[in-house]
Formats: sequence, structure tokens, C-alpha cells
Amino acid sequence: MRLTHWTDYSLRVLMYCAACTQREKPATISEIAGAHGISRSHLTKIVMTLSGLGLLETTRGRGGGLRLLKPAHLIVLGDVVRQTETDFTLVECFSAEHNTCRLEGYCRLKGTLQKAMDRYLAELDGVTLADLLEPMPPGAGVRKVVQLKHIPGMPDL
Repeated sequence: MRLTHWTDYSLRVLMYCAACTQREKPATISEIAGAHGISRSHLTKIVMTLSGLGLLETTRGRGGGLRLLKPAHLIVLGDVVRQTETDFTLVECFSAEHNTCRLEGYCRLKGTLQKAMDRYLAELDGVTLADLLEPMPPGAGVRKVVQLKHIPGMPDL
């Protein structure tokens, strides 16, 4: 399964805001757009959706910005993905309305893919936004361990 840009950017916004919780000044759409090279207008729509889902508080004007409405340890990735993804139809046979597959009833692919999707979402259900901000353990997917003062795409604290 591949996440849409919408979900990818939603997760980036939430991570950025979670990383800014100790900061006096809240994160802004312009700041996040610049850090990730994402269109400001596209990010505005995403922020509006996240606000509507009860994940972000937005404040307009001078000193305004974005803050998480819940602590990061209460925001579950599986929930965010379910709320921001629009289509979990991995193959045609997942849709009774559009299915024209001649193997329906004789093929085990649908069941196998459904189990895989269920496991995928179950894995995400075990991860919170706070978990994503934990430092990477030495050697975990990193060729050379380097202490960074600045992580690209994240705020300087």
C-alpha cells in the first residue's frame, strides 16, 4: 500500500507540531511548508482538515499558528491514516460495486491482501505521534551515526 501525499503531509504537519510543543511560538503553515518544500496553499487545506478532525488548534494573526489539541502520546498513527486516506481498495475485488474479476470466489488474493492490510493498520495502531519523535537508536537504518543539531524538515529547538 502506498500512502497518498495528503496522508504523508498530514503526518509531517503533526510531527512538526509535536516537535514544537515546548516552543513558546507555535509552528506556522509557512514554516512547515518551507521546511518540507510543500505548497503553502495545499498545506492550508490539510491543516483545515486536521483541525476539523480535532487534531490541531489553529490561531490566526500575529503570534498565531498551529498546536496539537491532544498530547502526542494520544495521537495514534492508525487513526490518522484511516481518517486521511480515501481509498483502501488495494485491488478491484475489494469493491463489490466495481468488481469485474472473473476469479471472484476462486481466488485467495483478496483474503491475503485483506489480512496484509489489517496487519499494516494494526502495526500503525501501536505507534503514537510521540513514538515518531524518539531519537533513532544507533545503527537503525543509518549508515553512519552522526549527532545532528538540525534535522531536515523538523523545527530547530
